Amino acid sequence: MTDDRSPTERDVPDGLSQRAHRTVIGVLGLFLPVLLYVIAGLRPTTGLQAWILLNSVSAYYYTGAVGIFVGVLFSLALFLFTYRGYVGVWADRIVGMTGGAAAVMVALFPTGTPDGLTGPAWWNKATGRIHTVAAIVLFVTFILFSVWLFRKSNIPRRPDRPPPKRLRDDICLACGLVMIAAVLWAGIAALGDGPIFIPETVAMLGFAVSWLVKGEAHQIVRDAATRLMRKTAGD
Repeated sequence: MTDDRSPTERDVPDGLSQRAHRTVIGVLGLFLPVLLYVIAGLRPTTGLQAWILLNSVSAYYYTGAVGIFVGVLFSLALFLFTYRGYVGVWADRIVGMTGGAAAVMVALFPTGTPDGLTGPAWWNKATGRIHTVAAIVLFVTFILFSVWLFRKSNIPRRPDRPPPKRLRDDICLACGLVMIAAVLWAGIAALGDGPIFIPETVAMLGFAVSWLVKGEAHQIVRDAATRLMRKTAGD
């Protein structure tokens, strides 16, 4: 739901569903691919060449970055589970819960092992299929937030909406389109057994930017900088 209205007219967000909540979700998505690559490089895995990109983001489950992979996914799931949007907007909650469940499934049912490694005894093809379906569902929820839920408004006509709201809508739509293109790119690459790390990363960036924009992260940074400047001036 939107936040176009004045503070006195605006529906009150439930619990954690405020700017900081959305910003945290965006930050998790923004840094996940980079953290996986760096931590896996610093903690090399026997059988894998250090400091090379693996075929997918999910493949880092089998590296020294497994803690980051699983931890971020569970953190993301927690925030999505607790995301409530605005009072009476059930679509926010349904899509959030679905995305949270998908994130948990992606973490618990890993993809197949990279070449050169032996997979765990409990892994089978069904595990890999569950992972793939859950990953697709997760990205679909990301896309729904960007192209639909984040662009909803209590003001029906777009020209009547405040300029900052229209700008946020445009950025979220662009992020959604980027995610759609990246998911299609990954799907085509996967059909040919090609690497999908780059398109997955592009999709994650689109997801992250849309949540940061919706959470008005720039205002959080600006407010923090203003408080710091005032404190410095006071000293």
